Amino acid sequence: MVMTDVLSDLRQQIRKKLPTGVTISDIDFEGPELVIYTKEPKRLADNGDIVRSIAKDVRKRIVIRPDHSVLSPPEEAFATIEQTVPKDAGITDHHFNADTGEVVIEAEKPGLVIGQHGTMLREITKNTGWTPTVVRTPPIKSSTIKNVRRLMRESLGERKQFLRDLGKKIHRSTTSHDQWIRMTALGGCREVGRSCFLLSTPETRVLIDCGINVGSAENGTPYLYVPEVSPIAHLDGVVLTHAHLDHCGLVPLLFKYGYTGPVYTTPPTRDLMALLQVDYIDVANKEGRPIPYASDHIREALKHTLVLDYGNVTDIAPDMKLTFHNAGHILGSAVAHFHIGDGRHNVVFTGDYKYEKTRLFDSAVNNFPRAETVITEATYGGPNDFQPPRIEAEKHISQIVNKTIKRGGKVLIPAFAVGRSQDVMLVLEEGMRKKRIERAQIYLDGMIWEATAIHTAYPEYLNSDLRKLIFHRGMNPFLSDRFAKVDSQKMREALLSDLDPAVIVSTSGMMNGGPILEYLSAFASDEKNTLVFVGYQAEGTLGQRIQKGRTEIPITRRGKSELLKINLEVCTVDGFSGHSDREQLMKYIGNMRPKPELVMTGHGDERNCMSLASSIYNKYHIKTQVPKNLETIRVE
Repeated sequence: MVMTDVLSDLRQQIRKKLPTGVTISDIDFEGPELVIYTKEPKRLADNGDIVRSIAKDVRKRIVIRPDHSVLSPPEEAFATIEQTVPKDAGITDHHFNADTGEVVIEAEKPGLVIGQHGTMLREITKNTGWTPTVVRTPPIKSSTIKNVRRLMRESLGERKQFLRDLGKKIHRSTTSHDQWIRMTALGGCREVGRSCFLLSTPETRVLIDCGINVGSAENGTPYLYVPEVSPIAHLDGVVLTHAHLDHCGLVPLLFKYGYTGPVYTTPPTRDLMALLQVDYIDVANKEGRPIPYASDHIREALKHTLVLDYGNVTDIAPDMKLTFHNAGHILGSAVAHFHIGDGRHNVVFTGDYKYEKTRLFDSAVNNFPRAETVITEATYGGPNDFQPPRIEAEKHISQIVNKTIKRGGKVLIPAFAVGRSQDVMLVLEEGMRKKRIERAQIYLDGMIWEATAIHTAYPEYLNSDLRKLIFHRGMNPFLSDRFAKVDSQKMREALLSDLDPAVIVSTSGMMNGGPILEYLSAFASDEKNTLVFVGYQAEGTLGQRIQKGRTEIPITRRGKSELLKINLEVCTVDGFSGHSDREQLMKYIGNMRPKPELVMTGHGDERNCMSLASSIYNKYHIKTQVPKNLETIRVE
């Protein structure tokens, strides 16, 4: 069936469901959505159940948009919006797009603009003709979010054409009579880094993650040149589980080499991805390393990104639907569920996950309608990879910080900008607020402040306790006056000579660069200070050498090499990892409903992948496989 026939059939189905007097001006696919233009948007706004009923019948995501002829002038429409929406909503910005009939409303409290069950949105459409989209104003200003949203506005026309072309591809008729499903490992198997898989059927090829191994020059990139992936331009989609560079770092490279298709991810992942990719090429440039892509390619990837909230089922190909679920790893991280064919097979790709409620996130989801094949991480899948309970880790770091502050010292915490830093921030903020820790200023340096700002823009992606604290008690711990941003070299230098006790959380997490080195140089010689490791220190990094007991390390200061004496106290606090340990990995699979038929392990060294797969098979009697890079496995 050709596209015109599909649309013709849909028009007939929809027309039968519409109230008398409601006419369709146009109907078209825009990406995974079916967009209906009508001159009577007010009548549909009054009957929210009709749209839900239509979507259920045609099994498509439905968007109602007004015909241009019924739109109020923008100035008049915004005046009506201001009169309709409660002042407490805190509208900070708005943008009208006449091409789509949409008005984007930025507000401090989006829920008040949306209203219960969308009542306020329907009221806005009813009174103005415009279809409102609501986004949150970040409580902490974020240059990343500002730039991403501006790019989306500036590329509206380009995106609309892209979405219409994509809609034709997604909703095309299937042509093959063969039925098979294959997974090809392109990176991240029996290793950590450069995660990349290809999920393919006779109709569809989808890339899942496209990461880079930042620490490896020889094995840094996925095998994107193999025949299964070529030509890159013919891929049907790229699905990203989260924003860490070993999962998203090479997505812009795809656009450099001809890819023009969609990138599916969650809204927070889109913003964090942009932040980390820009930083990656900036650092590479400063260090004189080859840069795999330019900032233009990052922008191109963003223009082709489609954001999906957890739980939304979305067509991404004629024979494939995608649903994201919370993975509990970092902000916006997702377990990707693929429903293939008309109920033929279901593949769950976990990405990185945490099967435990943490300070930031709820536990990773492992209940699905169906799940025959699972690809799980095995980072800490070894037989002895057990982490202490989170409560012990929190108690440990609180004791270290308290002891150091009481003796008048500085606490240095090297941390990754996304995830670990925010976790530690919440522990310290609560400890000081509840007087378990002596009050002191907590300084944030490097990318940590910007990453935290992005966290404040998406409270709905945080755990249930934080959401209650923010939405019902009006208290956002990230906005505490205990936190201070180090926003200039002048401020950093002032902090280096400051004698007051303080906590400094700074990048980089393994001390192989970043402002943490300046703080180490200034405070390493004084015994009353403490260096606290809260994350993994890889072999060969400065952090690992200090962690193993080196008392002198070579540094370059003012252009001269010298030995820095490490006299400060050095502590390691385990238990803050965003990955599941061996016990949690086993429980995740053991508690999965329904029980899978096949489990593949990856994202771990060979020993850990083999050990976890063997234990899953022996304990749960589930077939397991440990793919190698470049291996293709037929799962159905």
